[in-house]
Amino acid sequence: MVVDVLVLSCVLALVIGGCVCVVWAERGGPRWVRAVALVTVALGHLVSGASSKRRSSGGDSSDD
Repeated sequence: MVVDVLVLSCVLALVIGGCVCVVWAERGGPRWVRAVALVTVALGHLVSGASSKRRSSGGDSSDD
């Protein structure tokens, strides 16, 4: 239980940090911020594409 909360907290911190970098890069941040923003957007597209493929293939997302 504690490990689950720790892992979820780390993932949430990475997601929030990525979003901050995307906004900062739009405003002309340093090079490393633009690199992190690029990776964040690319991962977002991958996750979005994977979920839309699963829906279009008729996969049921109500796994128990």
